[in-house]
Amino acid sequence: MTEDAVVDEELLTIGAFAARSRLSAKALRLYDRLGLLAPAHVDEVSGYRYYRAGQVDQARLVALLRQLDMPLARIADVVAAGGAEGADLLAAYWAGVETRVAAQRTLAEYLRGRLSGRSSEMYEKFVVETVEVPAQVLLTETRHTLADELPAWIGASLGRLEAAARECGGVVGAPFVIYHSEVSMESDGPAEACMPVADEAAARAWAEARGRTWETKVRVEPARRLAYTRISKAQVAHPQILAAFEAVEAWMRDKGLEYDGPCREVYFADWDAAGPSDPVCDVAFPVR
Repeated sequence: MTEDAVVDEELLTIGAFAARSRLSAKALRLYDRLGLLAPAHVDEVSGYRYYRAGQVDQARLVALLRQLDMPLARIADVVAAGGAEGADLLAAYWAGVETRVAAQRTLAEYLRGRLSGRSSEMYEKFVVETVEVPAQVLLTETRHTLADELPAWIGASLGRLEAAARECGGVVGAPFVIYHSEVSMESDGPAEACMPVADEAAARAWAEARGRTWETKVRVEPARRLAYTRISKAQVAHPQILAAFEAVEAWMRDKGLEYDGPCREVYFADWDAAGPSDPVCDVAFPVR
């Protein structure tokens, strides 16, 4: 196909189309490879790409979506859907962005407090106490997980363990999650979900028969003394929960107490039924 024929069919060279759509030729080639914006014609001999003038709106849409820092795969979904469905996909993406920015804003304020030496002020709202916890038979499930996957995994794993506990004499204490190493977006723990049950023999039989699929184990947690502070459902969110853990650690230092195991979150209330200000969780450290 000659260039004259291309013009007759209202096709644009990649350079002309790039200028009209305000995208670079390099970007157009990338979007072609990713399936975001395919040329209307590619010359078999020269490899030149040609675009129809009617593709300009789609090209500009891609460029504008990129200004929202939308991943290319999400852009492909929005462009392919178009219309009201595409608008709904965009709305869902932007809601996620706003949620993330709100969390980052809270984290930035928290870090400002630490850097400016106001940590003690942040810790004052947390009341720290100790409690003696007897030895417990536990059904446990352990997972390496990053922070963004953690809440979903905690809910799912504790749900599985609670269902299993019905065959192990029932639940006899508040479930909890132990963090054997840091869980963040760079560190994946592991974390261990724990469900106290009544019947050790039944628990071991259950785990042997069915638990391997979930990497479920049974162990006896020794009696512990915990230093803890009680927090609300709203405070469980990151980074408020970090301040709670740090408040407990600061209190431990003041009291001359030593660590006697990894930190944990103890969930003693119905999460779904609780309101933002309702107490739902103890953040705790074993101490001696």
